[in-house]
Amino acid sequence: MTTDVPPPARLLGAVRAIAEKAGRAILEVYRRRTGTEAGGGTGDAGAWATATWKADGSPVTAADKAAEAAILPALRQLTPGIPVVSEEAFAAGDIPAVADSFWLVDPLDGTKEFLRGNGEFTVNIALIRDSTPVLGVVHVPVGGATYAAAGPGTAVLGLPGQPDAAIAVRPPPAEGLTVLHSRSHADLEALARCLERHAVREKLVLGSSLKFCRIAEGVADLYPRLGGTMEWDTAAGHAVLAAAGGRVEMPDGKPLTYGKAGFANPHFLARGG
Repeated sequence: MTTDVPPPARLLGAVRAIAEKAGRAILEVYRRRTGTEAGGGTGDAGAWATATWKADGSPVTAADKAAEAAILPALRQLTPGIPVVSEEAFAAGDIPAVADSFWLVDPLDGTKEFLRGNGEFTVNIALIRDSTPVLGVVHVPVGGATYAAAGPGTAVLGLPGQPDAAIAVRPPPAEGLTVLHSRSHADLEALARCLERHAVREKLVLGSSLKFCRIAEGVADLYPRLGGTMEWDTAAGHAVLAAAGGRVEMPDGKPLTYGKAGFANPHFLARGG
């Protein structure tokens, strides 16, 4: 039986506000470290030295913790009784039993990008229903962009001081595809093999869930992920991309699903039109 939750569209505005509040908490830490919102793009040894390291070898910073502290109580107040699975809480052993509906949260997606100071990090919040992301918010603290969606045809990009703009994937360009991949997990040989059957114009490196969002807004076409990710890394961007007309597929061509044991993802391919 599906948990009784409000329609995703009714929750979207509140979830955006929660993500943006978390983004402000992240920026406070970011500005103290870099001296500017834009950052320097190269990071510094001091920033890496202040990070702690989880069992999986990934870093966690004061910004991760501040963002999670802004998100978790607010989500629990918004939808009491709906489990919340969050990256940092999960790493600390706080692993709730999930039902048909649950939240997936990455309070700071792209912690390595945060430490590098390049601005390519996001706040990710997604609502999962029956193994599918039905609501997603990806907020970009640097610059203040927010990508949001709650079902087919609802994907928007919000910029500070501007009305929301509807976004959609583009058809495959005749001159070839723009392919995005991660700098932190770039297996270039495997990537080349994956792309052999595609006409590729350019390959670009980009951090965090921004890869899903760039495809959703029609400025890129393909994101092959050939390394490990967790469900909170992908769910919000997946929701935005699906609402914009794209899809995220496992190697067997089936849609990527959520609520798997351990919340680990297989390899996948995110694509536009």
